[in-house]
Amino acid sequence: MTATPTRADHLSDEDTARAIALIKDSDTVELKLTLPESEQRSTVATLEMDPLDAQIRQVFFFDTPDLTLNQHGVVVRARRVQKKGDDSVVKLRPVVPSEVPGRVRRSAQFGVEVDAMPGGFVCSGSMKGTPRAEVRDAVAGRRRLRDLFSKEQLAFYAEHAPDGVELEDLVVLGPIFVLKLKFAPKALGQRLVAEMWLYPDNSRILELSTKCAPSEAFQVAAEMRAFLAGRGVDLGGEQETKTRKALLFFSEHLGADAEAQPTG
Repeated sequence: MTATPTRADHLSDEDTARAIALIKDSDTVELKLTLPESEQRSTVATLEMDPLDAQIRQVFFFDTPDLTLNQHGVVVRARRVQKKGDDSVVKLRPVVPSEVPGRVRRSAQFGVEVDAMPGGFVCSGSMKGTPRAEVRDAVAGRRRLRDLFSKEQLAFYAEHAPDGVELEDLVVLGPIFVLKLKFAPKALGQRLVAEMWLYPDNSRILELSTKCAPSEAFQVAAEMRAFLAGRGVDLGGEQETKTRKALLFFSEHLGADAEAQPTG
């Protein structure tokens, strides 16, 4: 049950059945589409997106240099958000909602979401929180990383992180500069979110998404697809995941730096 990048724009019958079962037990569904760089400028123009309305964000991930957490389905992230403040999350994916312990499921800070993109989907469980310290201070080493996470988040991390990988063992992977724009095309009747992730190597990911209730997922997906296709937006491009691309970039960067260090 992974959102593996793919060019396929449909799921097999078996995958569709699994998606339906997960959606029924989730809190929200987020429908996503990433656009290849060759299509990004035309999509921004076609959908009349105004970049001056975008919110600026800085996104930091925390993992071991060889991405041990990611390999075990654990994502640890903190963000600085313009005019909103800092936030943090400890995320596990994939999850099966019915297997999440009741004490976790009942937490007001925990949510289960199915992310769906053309040809793939993944169900994740996220424990959210408001940092006790500024993200800027923690990533600069002036505060402990654990000060970015609540007791519930720390307990959730301890339960799912691989043995021996403590929070203070993690390195900072980031930041990624992000522009987030919310807009509501009249012809769609549904609010869309555009996120432009700008990577240090000058590559970009433009993602369009919308959230909806589980009971509305297939209807909203059909309406969104028809709206975008009707405006010439490419729905068949290779799908990339923002988090995976960021983790791989910074992990490889750390490896290159280590190899460049003098020995002896």
